[in-house]
Amino acid sequence: MKTIGIIGTGKMGEALIESIIHLEYRIIGSDVNNKTRQMISQQYGIKMFDDNYELAKNSDIILLAVKPQYIQPVLKEISEFSGLVISIAAGITIRQIKESIPGSRIARVMPNTPCLVGEMAAGYSFSDDATQQDKKIVNELLNTAGVAVQLDENLIDAVTGLSGSGPAFVARLINYFILAGKNSGLSEKTARQLTVQTFLGTAKLLQKKNLSPEELITMVSSPGGTTIEGRKVLEKSDIKEVIDNTVLAAVNKSKELGKNK
Repeated sequence: MKTIGIIGTGKMGEALIESIIHLEYRIIGSDVNNKTRQMISQQYGIKMFDDNYELAKNSDIILLAVKPQYIQPVLKEISEFSGLVISIAAGITIRQIKESIPGSRIARVMPNTPCLVGEMAAGYSFSDDATQQDKKIVNELLNTAGVAVQLDENLIDAVTGLSGSGPAFVARLINYFILAGKNSGLSEKTARQLTVQTFLGTAKLLQKKNLSPEELITMVSSPGGTTIEGRKVLEKSDIKEVIDNTVLAAVNKSKELGKNK
């Protein structure tokens, strides 16, 4: 049985543990925070380390779940590792990790926070020396936590802007819908309940019925009805440009993070 060592057991690291704990791997972890180590050990029954070098010695696969600004010291600690390294550090390239851990094979992953509820959307790519077994392992681990798509690495920054940062952008839109509901006379509780369910139901309808967005828009838009009237306002606004610029700003920041490391 292969051992996966997870470095960094904060929200994303813990969510990944919860997603893969039922698979046929031995899981160990490390974290700089003693309380976090104790909590993770007690909750999931896994061995926790306070030394990343020791974790690496006991691992076949390492999952780097640390923030990009903290990754360089961690890479130095595990520089002798010679297995598969899976990194979820935004903006940190395969080349940068390979330079620090030359004996390793790399999978670079951009997940998102819906991983916390098993609904992750992720993109991932591999170093040239990754084996078919490596690819099978990464695909299994990620798709257990949601949906993951293999891409060329030059597209990972686009994934970062779209789905990595996307939950914050979608949550902002949801909040605006809630406020609009309140302004129309609904209580905050009711507006929130109906808005969240509307976003959830719309996404499921698109997914399960394999509809395009335009097909769903047509389905809801009865001639001369309320939806048409609302669309007149929405579609005359600059919302398309705003969303495009929002995602692009996040994409560009992801590229910047990689250059600065």
